[in-house]
Amino acid sequence: MLKSRRIPIIYFCLAAITLACFWNVSRCGFINYDDPVYITGNAHIQKGITLRSIRWAFTTGYESNWHPLTWISHMIDFQFFGLNPAGAHIVNLLFHIANVLLLFYVLNLMTTAVWKSAFVAALFALHPLHVQSVAWAAERKDVLSTFFWMLTMIAYCRYVRRPQVKRYLLIILFFALGLMSKPMLVTLPLVLLLLDYWPLRRFDENSATKRKITGQLVLEKAPLFILSALSCIVTYIAQQRGGAVQSLAMKPLGLRIANATVSYIVYIWKALWPDNLAVFYPYPKSLPDWQAAGAGLLLCAISIAVVLIALRGLKRHGYLAVGWFWYLVTLAPVIGIVQVGRQARADRYTYIPLTGLFIIAAWGLPELLEKLGFRGKALIALAVPALACLAVITWQQVSYWQSSTTLFGHAIKVTDENDLAYYNHGVASAASGNYSQAIFDYKNATRINPLYFKAFCNLGATYATMGDYAQAVRDYDRAIEIQPGKAVTYNDRGAAYYSLGNNNQAILDYNKAVALDPGMFQAYYNRGKTYMSFGRYVPAYEDFSRAIYINPEFAPAYFRRGIIMDKLGHPQRAVSDMTAAARLGNRYAQAFLFARGENW
Repeated sequence: MLKSRRIPIIYFCLAAITLACFWNVSRCGFINYDDPVYITGNAHIQKGITLRSIRWAFTTGYESNWHPLTWISHMIDFQFFGLNPAGAHIVNLLFHIANVLLLFYVLNLMTTAVWKSAFVAALFALHPLHVQSVAWAAERKDVLSTFFWMLTMIAYCRYVRRPQVKRYLLIILFFALGLMSKPMLVTLPLVLLLLDYWPLRRFDENSATKRKITGQLVLEKAPLFILSALSCIVTYIAQQRGGAVQSLAMKPLGLRIANATVSYIVYIWKALWPDNLAVFYPYPKSLPDWQAAGAGLLLCAISIAVVLIALRGLKRHGYLAVGWFWYLVTLAPVIGIVQVGRQARADRYTYIPLTGLFIIAAWGLPELLEKLGFRGKALIALAVPALACLAVITWQQVSYWQSSTTLFGHAIKVTDENDLAYYNHGVASAASGNYSQAIFDYKNATRINPLYFKAFCNLGATYATMGDYAQAVRDYDRAIEIQPGKAVTYNDRGAAYYSLGNNNQAILDYNKAVALDPGMFQAYYNRGKTYMSFGRYVPAYEDFSRAIYINPEFAPAYFRRGIIMDKLGHPQRAVSDMTAAARLGNRYAQAFLFARGENW
């Protein structure tokens, strides 16, 4: 009876401490890293739930990923909250709380060890390495996919207790939904095999039948392995087409292996001592041989040790092998052998893997303390302060996600030579009107990474905003040297030349821009404006018309074409264009019509 009353109290406490620790995410805004492509600048998401948007979610490889349920979840957010970041962050938090409660439920279901299961769930709830997955709106895929991971494990445990086809189909359903949220779940079938070993104990200890039972357990999961293989293929194709996969020329295989082995150890250290956490960790140009070799030897030594211990005491020490290999296996897809993106590692990658280490802590510490002669109160004396420290650090870590300025400012402080952090801090500074800080940040980004194309582009744009068009041209020149095939850079440099009065060079740049991207209506508009400035009204009219054809909602093109029509003696066509511009919000067109006495 006491135990049955204890369980609801544990659920309540887990939910309450998670909510209290993460509540400040509701005050965090969107950030300028991934949130624009996932939410704030994604036109498909901002259409809400429609048949067309759902079709897009299932057919797109946008942003080098195929995760349709994640896209749909963002659409639902927009349907209810619009672009209010509080809504998206609270939904992330609710998923995190659900994952905490489901983790406690499934561990208790498998082991009947209430307090140990609760301790694992509490560590999962409060660990600072998990802040990135909760406080970053664009990382909905982490909390959503883990939700289906937990449901898959629960369905699997129920199937093991009473094997039925409908229960097995539920496993496949939840697993498929998880893969459609984030492909990192491809390792889940291997984790289920680990759970067969401990705590489900489905392996027969009789050596005569062990091989047969092992084969049956592997075969049982064949449909799940097939789904994992399909997910890997689809994901690799999407990332390859999207250009997210780094080539071996950019990141040599030897460096990738070295970084992967070191990262495994760094994640363990960060789990024990979560200090200097950042949104982005720059990839090292090289790693000392002793670091990579030492990390590799340590991983091998730990792996051999846990296997030997498990072999000596299957029933008692199975948690060691399961926890350790849970960590190794689930981290493998994102450890960087196939390098996606520029980061060396990321806190969000630990959202599922750390559970393995938490299991080792929850089952191993009581056993260790018992051997040392300590009683249960000693465990409480260790666990409560540890969880309290994690809660405080997590609360502080959430505060850094308040804005792009605070987030990347913190990353600059706690990491070395972080070009991406400087760049994004510069973007945030420019957006707030702090142009001198933005220039400082962009220059640091280009100093660290002399081939940082976007940083040179933004330097040029910032100088142009400040009126230093000559320096803007020099920065655009450098950007074009790095990537000569980007139409937008020619368009922006053309605008700087136009402001300097060099109309001929401006025309050449606009010509190059529309040649590279015939759909760039801004370049047609800018070229038309330049023609118009020295009286070439016919080509200006053609460019404004082309801009309107590409983007019928572009008011400035209607306005300037209307001026040309007025100058060329076509008042009715001028009024027509000005009316269109006025309806689209152009105040100059409104003034023109008012002066003419036109009722638009």
